[in-house]
Amino acid sequence: MESTVVRVTTGTQEAVHDITAECERFAAAAGGDGLLHVFVPHATAGIAVIELGAGSDDDLLASLGDLLPADDRWRHRHGSQGHGRSHVMPALVPPYAMLPVVDGRLALGTWQSVALVDLNVDNPERQVRLSFLKG
Repeated sequence: MESTVVRVTTGTQEAVHDITAECERFAAAAGGDGLLHVFVPHATAGIAVIELGAGSDDDLLASLGDLLPADDRWRHRHGSQGHGRSHVMPALVPPYAMLPVVDGRLALGTWQSVALVDLNVDNPERQVRLSFLKG
């Protein structure tokens, strides 16, 4: 298995950050057929395979805002207001994705991208572990 860590700065606002290019570069360097495992080792972030750039990323953040409001209802209360929702989000947007790689290329659909989803405005620095399992 080959593995690397990509560092991502998400900033101080909720973010859907496109990491497709990093995943593509790593898969190409690994070469051949296999599976790319994408994992974010944080309790408050997730990985989504979604269309980006056509409003879907804003729709995802709006939907998560509806499902997980940034208010004082959360029992987990340290950090900024509504921080507890960031700890619930990975149950909805899991912290991992497994993607097929064929001949060194991600086998994504036409409009699919790989994104880091981060609602936690208290932690602007993230890591994403990419691991390639040869087939």
